[in-house]
Amino acid sequence: MSSSSDTTTTSTTLTSTTNKNKKLVICIGDIHGYITKLQNVWSNLESATDPHDFKTATIIFLGDYCDRGPNTRDVIDFLISLPSRYPNQTHIFLAGNHDFAFAAFVGVLPPAAGGEGFRGGWREYEESEEREGWFKGEGYEEMHLQGRRWAGNITVKVNTVKGTEYQGSIYDAAPTFESYGVPHGSADLIKAVPDSHKKFLADLIWVHEEDDVFVNTEDGVECCKLIAVHAGLEKGVDVKQQLQMLKSRDTRVPKVPQLSGRMNVWEIPEELRTSPTIIVSGHHGKLHVEGLRLIIDEGGGYAHKPVAAIVLPSMKIIRDTDVLA
Repeated sequence: MSSSSDTTTTSTTLTSTTNKNKKLVICIGDIHGYITKLQNVWSNLESATDPHDFKTATIIFLGDYCDRGPNTRDVIDFLISLPSRYPNQTHIFLAGNHDFAFAAFVGVLPPAAGGEGFRGGWREYEESEEREGWFKGEGYEEMHLQGRRWAGNITVKVNTVKGTEYQGSIYDAAPTFESYGVPHGSADLIKAVPDSHKKFLADLIWVHEEDDVFVNTEDGVECCKLIAVHAGLEKGVDVKQQLQMLKSRDTRVPKVPQLSGRMNVWEIPEELRTSPTIIVSGHHGKLHVEGLRLIIDEGGGYAHKPVAAIVLPSMKIIRDTDVLA
C-alpha cells in the first residue's frame, strides 16, 4: 500500500527495544534546492531518533539536490559539511538526474569509456533540440546531452504534466544558476561553482548496496539487502548488468533510465523477489511504500510540499513539516 499521513506531533524516539541492535539507516528524499526544508528534516530526524543511534547512522541521500528551489548552493554547502559535523555517521550521496545534468554542464562527469566523447549521445534525442532549446554556448561542443538540456532555454513555457511554468530549462535549472549569482544558461556558472561543489558533484555515486538492513514488517523484523538508486531498476533488464553499469558510471549512456525513468523503474525487478531486497528511490514526486519498494519523494521540488525521509528499521516517515514535541 502507499503510505502518506498528515503532519504529526510526537514525543517518542524511533528506536525501540526490539530494534536496539539493528543499525539505523535513514533515506532522505529529493531536496531540490530548499535549504530550510533540508535543515528542518535533519533537525526532526535528530530529535526523533535515539542520540547514539543517530550519531552512528547510515544516511543515504537519494539525489536531486539542485534545481527548482532557490538555495542549491546552500544545500550543497550543508551536505558537504556533514562528514565533519557528524564524523561517526556514514553519508551516502546518490546522483539524481538533475545532479547528473548539473555535473555534465560544469564538466565533472566521468569521461566516456573508450575516449569516444559525448557527441554521439545527442543524435538519439536530436528531434527535441529545438523545443528544449539546448545550450549552444561556450564549451557545448564536447558536452554531455544532459548538460546541454539542463542549461537550455525551453521554448514551451508550461509543463502541462505538472501544471507549472518551466524555470529556464526542461530541468527547471534557472534557480540553480541564480543561487551561484549568474543568469540562467550562462557559461559563467562553470567558474562560479566552487571547486568543493564540483568535487561533490564529481563524486556522486549512481547506486548504493547495503547488506543486513532490518525493516519492521507485518511478520516481524526482516533482514534485507538494500539497493538505493535515484529512480529505480529497470524491469526486464538483467539486474547484474544494471548494477555493473551504475557502479562504473558509464557516461556513454545519453539518458540513464535508473536515474530518470518512470514506470519502467517503478517496481522491484522480478529476479530480486526471491530474497528480501529493499529498493529505495526518490525521483517520482510521490511517497510510496509498498512492501520493500520505497519511493521517498513527497516534495517533488514543489515549494508547498515537504521533504520526507524514511527511518529503518521502524519504517517511520519523517518530514520537514513535522512538529516534534
